[in-house]
Amino acid sequence: MKYLDYIDLNYKPSKEDLVCEFFLESFEKNLEEVAGSVAAESSIGTWTETTTIKPYVKKLAARVFEIKGNKVKIAYPLDLFEPGNIPNILSSVAGNIFGMKNVKNLRLNDVHFPEKLLKSFKGPKYGIPGIKKILKIEKRPILGTIIKPKIGLKTEDHAKVAYEAWVGGMDIVKDDENLSSQKFNKFENRLRKTMKMKEKAEKETGEKKIYMINITSETKEMLRRAKIVESFGNEYIMVDVITTGWSALQTLRNEDFDLVMHAHRAGHAAFTKNTKHGIAMKVIAKLVRIIGLDQLHVGSIFGKMFETRKEVLENCKVLKEKMLNFKPVMPVASGGLHPGLIPKLIEIFGNDVVLQFGGGCHGHPKGTKAGAMAIRQALEAYEKGISLKEYAKYHDELKIALEEWGE
Repeated sequence: MKYLDYIDLNYKPSKEDLVCEFFLESFEKNLEEVAGSVAAESSIGTWTETTTIKPYVKKLAARVFEIKGNKVKIAYPLDLFEPGNIPNILSSVAGNIFGMKNVKNLRLNDVHFPEKLLKSFKGPKYGIPGIKKILKIEKRPILGTIIKPKIGLKTEDHAKVAYEAWVGGMDIVKDDENLSSQKFNKFENRLRKTMKMKEKAEKETGEKKIYMINITSETKEMLRRAKIVESFGNEYIMVDVITTGWSALQTLRNEDFDLVMHAHRAGHAAFTKNTKHGIAMKVIAKLVRIIGLDQLHVGSIFGKMFETRKEVLENCKVLKEKMLNFKPVMPVASGGLHPGLIPKLIEIFGNDVVLQFGGGCHGHPKGTKAGAMAIRQALEAYEKGISLKEYAKYHDELKIALEEWGE
């Protein structure tokens, strides 16, 4: 089969096809032939005709069924893929095709999975309903912070900062993506001491508190750490989904721990930032949901991250829209947020979101506890329908935060 044999603009995908939407730019004038090469190389073809193509093999060929400008849609027969195997699927539809020399730019913008394939995955164990039940929070966003500096604190200081954030009003305290088990802050010791501070904060505040400890590691070690966290009675773990890898994530989910799994997307922009080449974030969001993690960073719109409002809302939609019987995944807005942004964030994200503040909590001139109080006060102001400036007249922590970062 030649590359043009993979073009069939009259083809209508069946309900069992996996459909990919690509952005494609070529070095050649004939975009159709390059689109055909993408379909061929991601299914059964190669650069030349071979004598080993049998009639039954031809039935497995991907089909380019739509070309509109640089937007190309390709349908893949279900039998191309092994059920329950994300690495296999991505090796096909997001593998060698990015490196072909006739391709100038190629971006996987979306993937539509057939129900038969979705049924081979677990999906989230908790998702939004389970998270809200654990925290006993129904009608407001969940507030969280990341320990800062992101790496460098000794265990005792880490636990103390977590405690100050919790008693100041944070629901969640989270490790950052590159804190693992360094010699100055060993995993088990950090878990033990931070959990003690969590319990202390819960007794003092009367509120449920959450600690997201980072278990990211080699797969067997990661599973060991998850078991330790579970044995401590903690409800949450976090994992760096890109650097850990899809296979490890599936292994982690398939163990069926009684743990909410928070997905940190560190490294995603290597794939997602270029709008013409790579993989869109909403594709990664779909994969995270299908595999079965419960929370995912989606971007922050107003903070330090690059994504636009449109892109962030697309990520949120993928996490929440109907997909088989999978629970919706909790979006997490994080990256350069501060108390003055809370009204805008809630108007965009609604209540089903974790609003996460790092520097916007710990950078408060009066310290972590005051920073957490300012965040909680900003939420209270919004819930009461009072402007932040008005509420700040009677709440010094919020007043100082607004002076520091504005609205």
